[in-house]
Amino acid sequence: MRRSTALAVAVAVGLALAGVGAPATAAPTTGVTAAPVRASDGAYVSRETVVAPRQVDLTIESPALGRAANVRLLTPDGWEQRRPGDRWPVLYLLHGCCDSYVSWTRSTDVASIPELRKVLVVMPEAGAAGWYSNWWNGGAGATPAWETFHLGEVRQITERGYGAGPRRAVAGLSMGGFGAMSYAARNPGMFRAAASFSGVVHPLRDASFWLPFFGFSGQDPDDLWGDPVAQRDIWAAHDPVALAKRLRHTALFVATGDGTAGGPFDAPDRTDALEALIHAENVVFVDRLRELGIRVTTDLYGPGTHSWPYWQRELHRALPMLLDALGTGRGVASQAAR
Repeated sequence: MRRSTALAVAVAVGLALAGVGAPATAAPTTGVTAAPVRASDGAYVSRETVVAPRQVDLTIESPALGRAANVRLLTPDGWEQRRPGDRWPVLYLLHGCCDSYVSWTRSTDVASIPELRKVLVVMPEAGAAGWYSNWWNGGAGATPAWETFHLGEVRQITERGYGAGPRRAVAGLSMGGFGAMSYAARNPGMFRAAASFSGVVHPLRDASFWLPFFGFSGQDPDDLWGDPVAQRDIWAAHDPVALAKRLRHTALFVATGDGTAGGPFDAPDRTDALEALIHAENVVFVDRLRELGIRVTTDLYGPGTHSWPYWQRELHRALPMLLDALGTGRGVASQAAR
């Protein structure tokens, strides 16, 4: 079933919400890898591109996606001189809807945070609306299989050839906040910590709203998880609220505004209905975690919109928890989380 009108609205709204700007210009250094690093399913690195100091893009030929996709690495000190066996803790940063793997370095100060010079930061492509899932496709599966790409292919390739170690944390914004919590819950023990900034953490609550976003790139929205009634079990198998009990042994950070006016990075009268809806999902999620006796650090900071200045701030606020979980020592947060 196509939802053409809703999809058109979603496309327009999504581009506005993504905060997409022009990529930073740089003089890239590109080379085809002489001995490609491969994952178990045959995925391999076909190209490496140095785009800026400490920033390397990998082009991966992916069976899980049926095409090539990119991953940006923000490398730690000493990485260029690494020897076989050298390993660093890994922070996965996941992008939001309608955006791409360049968004974190384009729109935040992540590349200049001193505490991240001890960490390999992995920023993978997730499709404009891939939703960090292996798509159902009416029960046929096949491509795109984003979870397999990220947690199978990208993980294996970075561990086998690029210094990624076994200590992992994950964080993301909006669609990527969903990805962080869903991945951590669906794969207990893979990530020591997970952080969500304005994350879509309860899609089942607002299924009719999110369906158009699932079709942002032209897919049938039902191809992701199916119909939210007929295939409710598939939706629940990805929904962080439904999976909350599986997060018991993961350090958690949850942040969102409430969409009301008066946020420090907004015009005085600006409100945001999307952030208000996401705030309601996050309240349900936090309440569920606490009902289960699961510890979670929250920054439900009140007025604020669905936009990059808040996500950059929340990355800084989440860093102490993320770095503690990775064993690198506490980071410097810009303000203690409330």
